[in-house]
Amino acid sequence: MSLTMGRGFPRFCWIILSWILVSCIHQVQLSEPQPPGGCDYFQGSWVFDQTYPLYNTSDCPFIEKEFDCQANGRPDQLYLKYRWKPTDCLLPRFNAEDFLRKLKGKKIMFIGDSLSLNQWQSLTCMLHSSLPRSNYSVHREGQLSTFYLPEYEVSLMLSRNAFLVDVVEENMGTVLKLDSIGTGDSWKGYDFLIFNTWHWWLHKGRKQPWDFIESRGKVVKDMDRLVAYREGLTTWSKWVDSNVNTTTTQVFFQGISPTHFNGKEWNETKSLTCRGQIKPATDSIYKGGLPPAVMVVNEVLKNMSTPVVLLDITRLSQMRKDGHPSIYTGLMGNDCSHWCLAGVPDTWNEILYAILTNRGT
Repeated sequence: MSLTMGRGFPRFCWIILSWILVSCIHQVQLSEPQPPGGCDYFQGSWVFDQTYPLYNTSDCPFIEKEFDCQANGRPDQLYLKYRWKPTDCLLPRFNAEDFLRKLKGKKIMFIGDSLSLNQWQSLTCMLHSSLPRSNYSVHREGQLSTFYLPEYEVSLMLSRNAFLVDVVEENMGTVLKLDSIGTGDSWKGYDFLIFNTWHWWLHKGRKQPWDFIESRGKVVKDMDRLVAYREGLTTWSKWVDSNVNTTTTQVFFQGISPTHFNGKEWNETKSLTCRGQIKPATDSIYKGGLPPAVMVVNEVLKNMSTPVVLLDITRLSQMRKDGHPSIYTGLMGNDCSHWCLAGVPDTWNEILYAILTNRGT
């Protein structure tokens, strides 16, 4: 059965419906034991938890308007109440003070497209809302944004870089250079680097930010986008292998974030999108396979000499067809690519927190 919503349905009806659904959802206690030997945080299911979300966006004054679905009029709230539960253990609840104490004096840089912005924005809101009395600053200069907490000397940077490889203005037009990274020096000197790229590789027409692709010394008008992605990601991998000192810097790669524009992926009609979805799919119902870029990422990382931690968030995010802004961005269109905040990226950051703290950082 498809559960959808529309603008004309009264808000109080959605509140009633949410309580009915809540009563039917199994709740898992927070006292579940952690098994010895670690945990695969990426295999599991979404469970209802009335203590979520981790923060209210009204307590995050610097949130991007497009991610603040509640402020933009989204009438339902059930999507805020899900917690990711790994199959064999409990994912630790995010503790901002513990995170900052263990990372005191560290610098973290997110590098990537607007999905990196989604995750960076989530983490900054998680930290500020948990410690509202701590001084902070938010500064943006060009493509670099910095969130700084002086009490802990922790910096969270965001470098907007959709392709990781170079996009250069030349006489012929704008060229995507698959074999070149000229901005890499700006990625040096950080304790943690969290890279991401994929969504912009698929854009065509007016959304395509380049006119030509340069591949292995040849300039072409276009090429197979997955082949181009593999070549660009391989260039990135070579940069990491040649430039990152693993004794001082840990590298992460944010896995492929899925979209929800095709209802067939969760056993409904193809024309159905994320619009109106108010609860997750289950793993048994979600029939959509992994995006082809996932295999490319896995193969490129496997061939690197530098150890890279993959934040393998694809499958857990695929189940969250209800987690996108859709028509509640404050803009035109139906956004089934990015994620509402509070929401799914908070789980990505809870996993990041668990990995970092388990590393004894």
